[in-house]
Amino acid sequence: MLEKEPVKEAVALHCAVLTVSNTRGADDDTAGDLLCGALREAGHRLARRAIVADDVYQLRKAFSDAIADPEVQVVISAGGTGFARHNCVPEAVPVLFDQHIPGFGELFRQLSFADVGSAAIQSRCLAGIANGTLIFCLPGSERACRLAWDAILRPQLDSRVKPCNFAPHL
Repeated sequence: MLEKEPVKEAVALHCAVLTVSNTRGADDDTAGDLLCGALREAGHRLARRAIVADDVYQLRKAFSDAIADPEVQVVISAGGTGFARHNCVPEAVPVLFDQHIPGFGELFRQLSFADVGSAAIQSRCLAGIANGTLIFCLPGSERACRLAWDAILRPQLDSRVKPCNFAPHL
């Protein structure tokens, strides 16, 4: 008879949530609220939260500050990934990466296609690792953040998920 591997306790990761917007404030940041709630519900800790203007240099500063903070292991941003003229997350953030995670954007667009059809091609979401910190840049809609969380982030940030997850890399 095979013995079952004992269930390990989940590792609580320390996370930052950055909302990228030129118009949202603390009272109407629904995507940021969703991500913060989902992280807490999954047993993770919110180390910081901010709303950052969709400006290349302000974004690089906010992401760099989070990456340099030893209390932050994961950064999740919402917004700034579309094709509007002011959306600049895909131009601002990847230069900070030590490693890109191309499969994240590919998988998100595949899942999104089932939900929104060909509009999924307009998502420029991305992910990478910088200074040992995981970074996931999501679209700003609450619906897109829920899809990314449920289908990709929740399981990949859960140290108990087999065959692999991101927790050992932190």
